Amino acid sequence: MSLRAGKPREVPAETVRVARAAFPKGSLAIRVRDELGTLFCDEEFAGLFPARGKPAWSPGRLAFVLVWQFVEGLTDRQAAEAVRARIDVKYALGLELGDPGFDHSVLSEFRDRLIAAEAGRQVLDGILDAARERGLIKPGGRARTDSTHVHGAARELNWLEHVAETLRSALNALAEAAPEWLVEVAEPDWFHHYATRAEESRFPQARSQRTEVGLRIGADGMRLLQAVVRADGADWLRVLPEVEALRQIWVQHFHLVEEEVARRGSKDRPPGALRLVSPYDIEARCGRKNDTRWDGYKVHLTETCEPDAVHLITNVVTTAGAVSDDRMAAVVHNGLAARGLLPAEHWVDAGYANALALAAAHQDHGVALHGPLKAVTSAQSQGEATYGQDAFAIDWDQHQVTCPNGKTATSWRDARSQAGLPVIRVQFPLHDCRTCTMRADCLGSTNRRYRELTLRPETEYEALRQARALQQTDEWKERYKIRAGVEGTISQGVLRCDLRRSRYRGLAKTSLQHQLTGAAINLARIDAHLTGTPRARTRTSHFAALRPAEPVDGAKQHSPN
Repeated sequence: MSLRAGKPREVPAETVRVARAAFPKGSLAIRVRDELGTLFCDEEFAGLFPARGKPAWSPGRLAFVLVWQFVEGLTDRQAAEAVRARIDVKYALGLELGDPGFDHSVLSEFRDRLIAAEAGRQVLDGILDAARERGLIKPGGRARTDSTHVHGAARELNWLEHVAETLRSALNALAEAAPEWLVEVAEPDWFHHYATRAEESRFPQARSQRTEVGLRIGADGMRLLQAVVRADGADWLRVLPEVEALRQIWVQHFHLVEEEVARRGSKDRPPGALRLVSPYDIEARCGRKNDTRWDGYKVHLTETCEPDAVHLITNVVTTAGAVSDDRMAAVVHNGLAARGLLPAEHWVDAGYANALALAAAHQDHGVALHGPLKAVTSAQSQGEATYGQDAFAIDWDQHQVTCPNGKTATSWRDARSQAGLPVIRVQFPLHDCRTCTMRADCLGSTNRRYRELTLRPETEYEALRQARALQQTDEWKERYKIRAGVEGTISQGVLRCDLRRSRYRGLAKTSLQHQLTGAAINLARIDAHLTGTPRARTRTSHFAALRPAEPVDGAKQHSPN
């Protein structure tokens, strides 16, 4: 297909007349078109189409339909039917009343084009650009970010189903790619065990018998992998995605012990970030947050939170489920900077806040990052904290550290932490620590002979120290309440757009889904702003409303035991 870009589309007069008569009070689609105009132009997507071929349906209109799907929770068929049959949608798209629309398969093809060109964020940007032109959003101010889990489209599997389905997937791929070769290498009982889905099998209940079944599947998969490696002139079999998935998952679960297949122990498996959780979605990973565990992805939403303005989502980032939040502050800030929507203050939860993130936000983007810092748990920092790290005087220029008793460290060297981050190792002389009268309190352990400190680089150390001091103030604690509002955004995404379930397989497609979700929530919020619909208030139960006011003098109230 090729693109035949047209001029900006005016709404046909007959469509206007009928829409006004059918919707005298307007509708979301009509108000969006009236207030924001044409959100997407065909020229914006010109790079997605070749110069020759059959003319494609307007990509600008298709982009709007993709967003509209998530505004109303429509499938591809329902969205195509809405374009064909609904007056308000025709009004928003600038179509004649008799326009037949398009086949629903066009939406899937257009999504593939967006994914191939990594153009998903263009859709969210189109909504934000229109909002910026009308003064609904501007850089600076305050923003807040939080993440939530996203279950993958593939069903979660137990370990027996996991290995059985992985082997079955590889056999099906090889049966299609090299049927004659597979017939020669396949064992007769493979057709009995792997011809149907694992969920249709009845695995034994006894643990010993389940272990035996697992080892049998492991041995069969190992024989298949060895046959693929030995195949003459068929190196291309090894690079089939299903065969590569089989190899990786077998590394996760099995190894050879004296030429026999054995199951790996839990401590002998690859890191969670590398483990495949399904042969049908090889980019999904197992995530864990507090008591929540899931297989799939994670999405990070950033929104504005000025009290007198509409709250709009300004950045959406999707990662594998195993990626920790503490790596994401810089990624979010880079995305906001690319859009020209960096906030002056950025409020996050404890998962994002760390010394490196605080310093980088200020140095690279001029953003004040606010989030609860993890408590210091070393023995020296408890109680009076007389010998905690903050009690030591640091001369960054002279590379010297002085302890509370006036002794100076003799060793200052650059090193790396276990996470690979730059740190400074400081060591005090053994003879000074041995004769110190406060040795037990300072070392915190009878096994230590001298005091050592691990310092972050100066900018990170100072950012951390200042942030800890600020977070002890009542003013900061009161202002931090603003971050809680992002939970409502996640709730809106879950209830309206099914945010916590991926519609598609793979990180790229799931990321596009989340960009469309952010754009859909923005359209709904802009419409609520235009109609004067107030934001929902925080729900308070009848019992919680009876809570007595806190004493003015700050006296503590003791609950009965």
